[in-house]
Amino acid sequence: MRTRKQVLWWLFSGMKGGYNRALIVLSLMKEPQNAHQLSQSIGIDYKTVRHHLMVLEKNNMVECIGSGYGNCYFFKDIDEDERGTLSYILNKMGLEGLR
Repeated sequence: MRTRKQVLWWLFSGMKGGYNRALIVLSLMKEPQNAHQLSQSIGIDYKTVRHHLMVLEKNNMVECIGSGYGNCYFFKDIDEDERGTLSYILNKMGLEGLR
């Protein structure tokens, strides 16, 4: 079984799409949004955002509330150690770290 830190590395730097997932997570940390709002706020195609949301939800990084088109996604809180790992990964990617 993978550790949570391994999952973070895999999600954001170990596979294609990590940069897009990082943008989604950073945007959701600021405020909950639906897929359409995310698509507009980060400038990524709606279908691509939906795909990455499914990956993030499957790996317990985001939580979906509601059903249908207006689903609202929230960033799931992580512990301090995981937050440090995620911040380190995002900084290595050239993205603003966590606050």
